[in-house]
Amino acid sequence: MPNIICFDLEGPLSPQDNAYEVMGLVRGGHRLFEVISRYDDILTMEKRENYEPGDTLSLIVPFLIYHDIGEEDIKKISDKAKIVDGVNYVMERLKELKWDVYIISTSYEQHALNIADRIGLSREKVYCTRFSLDHYREEIERMDTSLIEDVEKDILEDLYFSLDDERKIKNRLDRFFWKDIPKTNLGDIMRGVKVVGGQRKVDSLHDIARKTGKNLRDMIVVGDSITDYKMLGEVKARNGISIVFNGNEYAIPYANVGLASIDMRFLLVIISAYIYKSRNGVIETVKEWERRHDEFMRIPEDIPKGLIPDDVREFLMEKKSDEHFLEPYFHYLENVGEEKQKEVLRIHKRARSIVRGDAAKLG
Repeated sequence: MPNIICFDLEGPLSPQDNAYEVMGLVRGGHRLFEVISRYDDILTMEKRENYEPGDTLSLIVPFLIYHDIGEEDIKKISDKAKIVDGVNYVMERLKELKWDVYIISTSYEQHALNIADRIGLSREKVYCTRFSLDHYREEIERMDTSLIEDVEKDILEDLYFSLDDERKIKNRLDRFFWKDIPKTNLGDIMRGVKVVGGQRKVDSLHDIARKTGKNLRDMIVVGDSITDYKMLGEVKARNGISIVFNGNEYAIPYANVGLASIDMRFLLVIISAYIYKSRNGVIETVKEWERRHDEFMRIPEDIPKGLIPDDVREFLMEKKSDEHFLEPYFHYLENVGEEKQKEVLRIHKRARSIVRGDAAKLG
């Protein structure tokens, strides 16, 4: 049976935060999204009942409908998305090695399926947020827009400048999303958008395990943000390989392996270790890379053969003299102290900001 690897999309595969960029089509849309994303973080951290990280994609639906944004707009924004360096190379290698590759993404289907097509992954291997936006727009031909107009004004003129004031953000947006909107037709529409984030990503993992006859301990997952922490934590708890790639503070504590890099092909170090030495080999390899990082970066030609595939070694030797190239960092993350977590976060933040740009600041 083939080995299984599951990727989050936004971050590990493509740097674009599609919903953030789609919201940028409207005046002040990026600011609106940043406040709603902050609200998403607040609800996630307080463990709001029936709320999952990433439900931001449901919360922005009233604004998309109000501003007459459609599925074609989402697709056009997606067409502009870059692919993370090295991803296409890794996908080709995984295909050659007969791995079973999946995407588990919070993204709207118009974006997730587009990226899957561009990296050569079958659409049936994609778990994402199904989103019939054009149908929703047709359902609501006449809508009282005053609620949306009022909250937009409050977000742009007040809440955006108070991103650290959790109470102010929560009070205003709680009223809008859980008291005002449920009284309208938009309430039913928002409840119908099942965003694949948080626990729903875990459910997707279990569905893959059921279909393939595998256990979670036999899987590798790759994630980077708040929507992935439950997925990362679940695989880690089942003794699988849980990789945080250029992660933020929400994701790093839940992985057992960290990779900070501007090029995904360094994932092949872990893939190679897994093929030849299974889970324990991955841990040993990561620990050795962490311990000997400076030596490996200084003289990549002397990295022991069992610790790096030949093609990755050649790539590292080629890039060593490139002043714009950021060295890859591997970290073993199980049972680490607060100081090491801070150091890992610092390194990941640097790589994350280079790869993801403005989207790096989102949860």
